[in-house]
Amino acid sequence: MEKSVDVLLYDINATRPILEQIANKWSVLILTVVCHQPSRFNAIKRRLDPITHKALTEALRRLERNGLVLRRVITSSPVAVEYSITPLGRTLQQPFAALVAWASQHGEGITLAQVKYDNRVINVDK
Repeated sequence: MEKSVDVLLYDINATRPILEQIANKWSVLILTVVCHQPSRFNAIKRRLDPITHKALTEALRRLERNGLVLRRVITSSPVAVEYSITPLGRTLQQPFAALVAWASQHGEGITLAQVKYDNRVINVDK
């Protein structure tokens, strides 16, 4: 039985910290990348261009701390680091894939709405 909206809203203070950890733009995209296959740091960075080295490092540490990705040091020359999805992280694959698909399908509509809004705001301010 699904929870009612009232119950979900009541529980928002319990879920907000978790959602803040997993629902930022880089976390969603990183998990989408590593869901398909383990990936090295630089491969993730190239895939998510224009993410900065610092932003990727911070996001990966946060995901690792939350048990969503596993970090493995590969002792080759040069040393490499590979990230893979954990079983807990895998539970987010379906909702994140749906979110990415939605963004792809509706991105143009969002852009058109933004242009319409911005034009309206500019005309009101004149």
